[in-house]
Amino acid sequence: MADHYFSATPAVASRPGEVRLHADGVDLTLATDSGVFSGGRIDRGTRVLLDTAPMPPVRGPLLDVGCGYGPIALTLAARRRRLPVWAVDVNERALGLTRDNAAAAGLGNVTACAPDEVPGDLSFAGIYSNPPIRSGKPALHALLLRWLPRLMPEGRAWLVVAKNLGSDSLHRWLEDEQGFPTARLASEKGYRVLEVAPREA
Repeated sequence: MADHYFSATPAVASRPGEVRLHADGVDLTLATDSGVFSGGRIDRGTRVLLDTAPMPPVRGPLLDVGCGYGPIALTLAARRRRLPVWAVDVNERALGLTRDNAAAAGLGNVTACAPDEVPGDLSFAGIYSNPPIRSGKPALHALLLRWLPRLMPEGRAWLVVAKNLGSDSLHRWLEDEQGFPTARLASEKGYRVLEVAPREA
């Protein structure tokens, strides 16, 4: 692919569209476009994550890493309208869509921004991600090591990864090599949902 959804400025021509999102009481119509992740439909992994990942055990800000056009962030924001939800992505087109979708849904608790725009002293009760596995292992590991240390002491992260794209090896890397206690929360439709706790002090 000459152009990737994890490019900062997709070169592919814009082809606007929309998808419907139904997730446990949340019913939204989301604007999409070419050059963003799964622009033609809600990705199966995202659906599995939204169906299985709970709210964190402590109250605090939530984070969607690699937000795309916003299905995870907006679902979280709709379920917890009083909590701030941060949606980060390197793709400027995706961020614009997330902002537009949040505004259209009346979700003023969503902040969509580039990773460097998140305040450095902010910690998160919950981190949710359908991470960009196809960006390559070094980029994926760097992404996770940037955000997982920012979990609150009792916070949790939930990652959805296709089994055939290395979910089990990622589980081992997180727990055995990086010291993040990790459990398999769910295994459904070819995807694993990993629940990740902060490193033990």
